[in-house]
Order: sequence, then C-alpha cells, then structure tokens
Amino acid sequence: MDPVLHTASMRRAPVQQRSAERLSRILDSCAQLLDEGGYDELSTRAVAGRAGVPIGSVYRFFGNKRALVDALAERNLERYAERIAGRLAGIPTGDWRAAMDAVLDEYLAMKRTAPGFSLVDFGNQIPVGADAGPNHRLTDRLTDLLAVHLDRTPDDTLRRTFLVAVESADALVRLAFRLDPAGDEKVIAETRELLRAYLARVLD
Repeated sequence: MDPVLHTASMRRAPVQQRSAERLSRILDSCAQLLDEGGYDELSTRAVAGRAGVPIGSVYRFFGNKRALVDALAERNLERYAERIAGRLAGIPTGDWRAAMDAVLDEYLAMKRTAPGFSLVDFGNQIPVGADAGPNHRLTDRLTDLLAVHLDRTPDDTLRRTFLVAVESADALVRLAFRLDPAGDEKVIAETRELLRAYLARVLD
C-alpha cells in the first residue's frame, strides 16, 4: 500500500483505508489512460469509469485532470524514493558510484515498466505542480537520501552538484528514449560515464 498521498493540488487527503484504496485506483487508472491516449485524451470521467468509482469520488480529491496528473507525478516520486532507499540498503556506505548506478537504474526501470511514467515521470513531460520545477523536487529527495548514505552534509554545494547531475541525466535519458523506445543502451552507457566523471570531482 502506498503511503497516504496529499499534494497541494489535491482537495483533500484520504483519511480511511477504503478512501486511500480508492485514491490508489484512481491514480492507477489515470496512469493507464495516459499510456493509452496521452494527456489530451485524458478526462476525469474516463478515469472514474476505468477505476470503477463514481465521478464524484474523483472530484472529491481532484478539481481537474491537471491536479490528477500532478498527484500521479508526486506518487511516482514517492515510489522512486522508496526504490532508491531499498537499493541503498544493500550498498556499502560511501560507495557513491554504486549509489548513483542505483539511482539511474531505478529511474530506467520505472520508465520502462511503470504505467504512465514515460509520459509524466515526476512532472517533466507534462509540467505540473505549483513550482513547475520537478527536477528541483527530485534533487531535494535524492540529496536527502544520498547525503546520509555517503556521510556527507546536504549543503548547497552537494545540492547544486546533484541538481546539475539530475538535469544532465534527464536530458540524456530523453535522448536515449527518442532514439529507441526501450532506451538506447549506448547513450545510457555514455550518460553513466558522464555522471561518474562529473560527480567524482565532488564525491571522491
């Protein structure tokens, strides 16, 4: 079960287990429909139909489809952070290269398998959220996770370093998936090498 989700775009957070399960079904349905028809074809009514809930249940949480997609992006970030934390638990403390490989590998795995992720990810493909800065949100989460694992202070220098790495990797991974729907392995390999070379100047 996902943690209870409440984003700024949501009208209310679920308070009961049944309500949280309904919200999860709504977001699952939103992700599936995005894969099938894209954002332009998405509607709250279609989401309600796919989830098997009354349209009022969707509007209880979300005012429109934009808010729905924002919540999906936030859930993607939460799930990604959980996957990274799980991978870090099996990596020796201080091994930043293995940690960064895990960060990239888990992103690629979600891009290839998670419904709706290739279109929304954390809000980059369809800009969502009040701050319209999903890579900043992602950087904040990664900095907090990795600083502890690498025994580093999550200061401005580390945060800026990870932001540059995230922005660079984002652009290159988009290129890899434009060249090949499954992700061009040569471009991904170059991305990995670029990240290692850049991060070594701060993390070694």
